[in-house]
Amino acid sequence: MHTKHIWRLIPLVKAAGNIQMAIDCWLLQQYFLGQHPPTLRFYTWSPAAISLGYHQYRYPQHWQHLVWQGEKIDLVRRPSGGRAVLHQGDLTYAVVTSLNGSRIETYQKICEFLIQGWRQLGVDLHYGSAGRGYIHNPNCFGTATSADLVTKDNSKFIGSAQLRRGQAILQHGSMRLQPDAQLFAQVFGPETLNSVQLSPDLSMEKIISALMAAASNCFNMQLVVQPLSEDEWQAILAQARSC
Repeated sequence: MHTKHIWRLIPLVKAAGNIQMAIDCWLLQQYFLGQHPPTLRFYTWSPAAISLGYHQYRYPQHWQHLVWQGEKIDLVRRPSGGRAVLHQGDLTYAVVTSLNGSRIETYQKICEFLIQGWRQLGVDLHYGSAGRGYIHNPNCFGTATSADLVTKDNSKFIGSAQLRRGQAILQHGSMRLQPDAQLFAQVFGPETLNSVQLSPDLSMEKIISALMAAASNCFNMQLVVQPLSEDEWQAILAQARSC
């Protein structure tokens, strides 16, 4: 009988985008150095933010001056590729592990837990397929690639991006739970938001619980809950200043 691997689960963190990206960078680096186990975490962005792909340098100038609910919207660069994502009313996941296979194969191995977890919650998802507009669309959720998960009516629900360090992989992605249509229109234009109607009794706790169970099953591992320690926070905050 195979022994289950132990993965770390970091409880939900609500923080600014540059802090969240620093945590993800730090976890990948520590795992790459052999100093940290595979990790699963979920997080939310406060204040709301637009995250840009690592190589995305062209974007509308008005993004630098957006305000939502009285707070300036952060503009944050991800360490991973892809297009811009608006983080408001969403839940982000991050997985740090190592897997064999091509980029698409590893995307899909990791995304399997999202498909299984959301199926348990009553949402059927499948992989998207990018049209020619992808290259010219600054909005990650405006088009779906084969690494993205869409609903039956092809509304994009989860967009993911990856970063590798040798065999170590960071994959993180945004799940659109309660997007504000007016804000999305302000950022990306009026035609972009096809939101998924989720059951009103679907709490964040219920979603995370279903996704944790699915991850344990898909990766044949046991999750051990371990919040970030004081020392780890110090290392992460130092990285946030240089990341």
